[in-house]
Amino acid sequence: MDHAAEAQRTDLMTITRHVLNEQGRHPESRGDFTILLSHIVLGCKFVASAVNKAGLAKLIGLAGDTNGEEQKKLDVLSNEVFVKALVSSGRTCVLVSEENEEAIIVDAPLRGNHEFDKIMIFGIYMIKDKDNVTLDDVLQPGTDMLAAGYCMYGSSCTLVLSTGNGVNGFTLDPSLGEFILTHPNIKIPNRGKIYSVNEGNAKNWDAPTAKFVEKCKFPQDGSPSKSLRYIGSMVADVHRTLLYGGIFLYPADQKSPNGKLRVLYEVFPMSFLMEQAGGQAFTGKQRALELVPRKIHDRSPIFLGSYDDVEDIKALYASESIIG
Repeated sequence: MDHAAEAQRTDLMTITRHVLNEQGRHPESRGDFTILLSHIVLGCKFVASAVNKAGLAKLIGLAGDTNGEEQKKLDVLSNEVFVKALVSSGRTCVLVSEENEEAIIVDAPLRGNHEFDKIMIFGIYMIKDKDNVTLDDVLQPGTDMLAAGYCMYGSSCTLVLSTGNGVNGFTLDPSLGEFILTHPNIKIPNRGKIYSVNEGNAKNWDAPTAKFVEKCKFPQDGSPSKSLRYIGSMVADVHRTLLYGGIFLYPADQKSPNGKLRVLYEVFPMSFLMEQAGGQAFTGKQRALELVPRKIHDRSPIFLGSYDDVEDIKALYASESIIG
């Protein structure tokens, strides 16, 4: 037996240990937050196991029927798993998901937002009155968010989490059945070399977005051009941006004047993480986390990433406003 290797494994920072350490920073804590996060982690493990057993192709609908039965798609499976996990935690009151037209009202003291496909995004708020749960408990600004994160499934399972004290990334170790801290204290560079946007919509962009992308390609200050990287999955694109810097853009355009990404379970959680990592998130009009949603499926434009890169797009919108 390699005792040195075994000793090293026992010294690994697991997500359970990390969450308990965070709880220890708050002596008044009753453990509710820790219990809720442990159920989110359990849901991530369950879905990761389903992906590994059935194969990602089947779960995202790329394969045909199996034994005459249609394979349950990953977004539907994930939604069912996380709703059950969050409800069974006994620590949620209101759940909002892309898969559910209406908010799900349950009984308890915290609320989670989530959206699933080949990824899962979540955000957590404290409710105002656990004995009188209303839709207003869902429609809070992002500045009231307590925690946020996302989980990505595939050849490996990655969980990125912030409880309001920086951002940490964990990778599921199948041999241990536990998420291990692999990306501690993630800090986004102040400026990056990559921009991420769907250029297929370029003809419909407003002037500030078009000017910014033009500057990325053909900078006038002698700096190198930025490289375009666009996967088409918000989480995958933002994850890369978080680690290596740059900017992710999903602007409003003529086809979608209010943007396409949902405020509660896409814009807010990712903006929270980006700010916690030292970056910025901007809607074209204001700080993204200061939005106040009116409906649970409201949408918004979003520009998020390295602090200085977002400053550049903010300056272009400010200039457009002055000219206008």
